[in-house]
Amino acid sequence: MGDSFISGEAGRWQGNSTAVTGSRNGNDRAYRNGAYLPALVYGASYADHCNRSDSAEIDNAPFTEGAPERVNLACSGALARAVYAKADGGERFKGEEPQADQLHAVAAGHRVRLIALSVGGNDIGFSDVILACAKEFLKPGSSHTCAAAQQKAVEGRFARMREEAGRAVDSIRAVMRQAGQQDGSYRLVLQSYPSPLPDAARNRYRARGYKRFTTGGCPFSDTDLDWAHDTLVPEMTAELAQVATARHTEFLDLSAAFQGREVCADQARQATAGEPPAPAASEWVRFLVTGLAQGERQESLHPDFYGQLALGRCLALAAGEQQSEGHFRFADTAGKGPETMTLAHE
Repeated sequence: MGDSFISGEAGRWQGNSTAVTGSRNGNDRAYRNGAYLPALVYGASYADHCNRSDSAEIDNAPFTEGAPERVNLACSGALARAVYAKADGGERFKGEEPQADQLHAVAAGHRVRLIALSVGGNDIGFSDVILACAKEFLKPGSSHTCAAAQQKAVEGRFARMREEAGRAVDSIRAVMRQAGQQDGSYRLVLQSYPSPLPDAARNRYRARGYKRFTTGGCPFSDTDLDWAHDTLVPEMTAELAQVATARHTEFLDLSAAFQGREVCADQARQATAGEPPAPAASEWVRFLVTGLAQGERQESLHPDFYGQLALGRCLALAAGEQQSEGHFRFADTAGKGPETMTLAHE
């Protein structure tokens, strides 16, 4: 349940490539026989751009108990009010009922064992922050940094983000009780966001070179990269962890889960004609695109196919733990694929 980081947005892409035609060096999973068919990956949800991909976290998670039935209610772009029930003030989003109301319909006829929730990023305006920083980088003669202005802006939104995320958790609990499933009969997991960008020291393109934009898809200054990686994402994680603690909910700290696999990270590469995409070498985050080619702009800076597999592995690792209110932190393994994600207790 929740937003684009759990719906499967960008799951169409196996890493990144600068090739703009054909299969894009093999990384476009929606390419078939000369045509681009995003619905092959996003299914019926592509019609309203909720973009629930076939590789979404909940669908690929290798749970140890086998193959339980899975339901993806998340929708790309969703704010918290698209998650909590209409009775709690929730709203329809992209033509769909609030996700908690959809959950009630599922829970009324099925025993729910695990609910994973990603929420808060849209309430804090994360995509707007990133876009503002990219625009600043591309302005001629500007300071090329957005960090100070955007830090001030997000600080004023954290309290609201906590409140909205908390309402989503509370509403999920309420509709589950209404469906006859009490607290403790299932696991509710609130997760944070993986950093989509490396810090400046690990960027493989020089600071003011055009390749950060034209090739890498990471048009951000060194100052802003360090701020986003070292300050913004950790602060968002800490705020969401507070919500989980206050509501006795499990928490997945994913902030460092893509270390070395971010867009433009020096340990990762783009696909080429001679080196096709590979889970152990490719970037796990979709690079920034304009929407004129290489897919949709809303896919930018979201976990791609490999990133989704990594997040699914994290969810499965957490599900295998016995702590009902545990806080878990995840990391990848350098030079290895998503199947080698590791878990540590906070």
